[in-house]
Amino acid sequence: MLKKNLAININKAHYPVTVLGPGRRIGIWLQGCAIGCKGCVSQDTWDANVNRIMSVDQLLAWCKQVVSSDKLGFDGVTISGGEPFDQPEALSALLDALNKWRNTLKNPPASNFDVLCYSGYPLTILQKKYPTILAKLDALIPEPYIDTKPTKQLWRGSENQSLQLLTNRAQIKYATVVEQTPAQPNKHIQVMLDGQKVWYIGIPQRGDMQALEARCQEQGIEFTQASWRT
Repeated sequence: MLKKNLAININKAHYPVTVLGPGRRIGIWLQGCAIGCKGCVSQDTWDANVNRIMSVDQLLAWCKQVVSSDKLGFDGVTISGGEPFDQPEALSALLDALNKWRNTLKNPPASNFDVLCYSGYPLTILQKKYPTILAKLDALIPEPYIDTKPTKQLWRGSENQSLQLLTNRAQIKYATVVEQTPAQPNKHIQVMLDGQKVWYIGIPQRGDMQALEARCQEQGIEFTQASWRT
């Protein structure tokens, strides 16, 4: 029996996300991170007491709604944060719900969507503590972000982070990009406007956000808060 009614603490969710995995994806950012990597650009996701609590059922219903009218196709789900594995029971329930939903879909690419998850914990720790959760994922990008080890590899923030392909589905979908080199296309960032807030999706190069803030200040635009500042 799926535990879909468990509460899950999220920071935000967005569709489509095109910079954190292949294709057009649902992006879900969980709230709360006990790791707190130096140089993290998403420090607004750290505090577990700042929350948007909903049930896994509600989150799944939103996922179904946002892709229902998308004629361009839906390719996957990316789960980030925050630290998803700091909510292991809720994460497991969400993955169960997503996998059950996928089994009901008839037409590709949606019927073959993949699930990619980020974690700041080392792969060895995740394999030891959460093997049942890993078994529900298609792909995983583990390891803490290290701001002194930049990388240009797609979807990764530092060179110590690897892309783990956990299923045949992922091995096929990610085959051409798993070891993309710096000579190939650079990373991209999505920019979103939400009332008085501007927020970004993607993994910038080291110093990109500070440079953006400086350029905005030159134009008279001040950021009263920024998620990449301590």
